[in-house]
Amino acid sequence: MKYPETPDGRYFVAKERLWRKSNPELPEDERQRLVRELMNARRAVKDASTEAEEKVARAKVHEAKVALGERGTVWWEDGAPDENRKHPKNTSYADWWAGLQREKG
Repeated sequence: MKYPETPDGRYFVAKERLWRKSNPELPEDERQRLVRELMNARRAVKDASTEAEEKVARAKVHEAKVALGERGTVWWEDGAPDENRKHPKNTSYADWWAGLQREKG
């Protein structure tokens, strides 16, 4: 299933929320390394047997997402706000989202 992407390529939509995409300026080898770190950290969250282990693993998930550009400071430089995790109808993408909904019928 392909998730809809905003026209500017900054977000994809899943469960009616905007989710910030990775920084497209990252070199491919670095992006792949960070994705591996993210997946390992997510597995560590799942496999954690104590609250302390889970806390450490969740911090590693956050670190990887920040490094990828999915959290933290936005990776674009045009001054547009971060609209991560918002419903598209409540953002600057409202017209685009409404058009997608009309296409779906």
